[in-house]
Amino acid sequence: LCPADIMADKEGVTLSLEEEDADVALAYRTPEKKSLQEIQQLDPDDESLRKYKQALLGAIPMAVDARVPNVQVLRLTLLCEQAPAPMVMDLTGDLEALRSRSFVLKEGVDYRVKVSFKVNREIVCGLKCLHLTHRRGRP
Repeated sequence: LCPADIMADKEGVTLSLEEEDADVALAYRTPEKKSLQEIQQLDPDDESLRKYKQALLGAIPMAVDARVPNVQVLRLTLLCEQAPAPMVMDLTGDLEALRSRSFVLKEGVDYRVKVSFKVNREIVCGLKCLHLTHRRGRP
């Protein structure tokens, strides 16, 4: 059973992928942004909640280097069943060298993109990823 089949309306009309994306985008509301310290200070009298937050969030670092971005993208991996091995792009090194490197994907092949990242300071409510592919010989 396909998730798109479940999303049919009362008349049995199945939503297109664009309509599903629009429906999901409208339903998601970004939560109010709070710092780690604000979250830690909520409900200070509830011992079990305090332990849960400590286990989930860990210790809050006292000194935070403002030069380090809150989110660091470390690796981008292309996973394809037809490829002999995953194609890994290390994004921590020289990005200009990475631009000159090309990956070959056959047209029509299904692949997945895995993004490995690290959050340094504050909680991240969501990330936006823009992924462009180009056909050989075209910019």
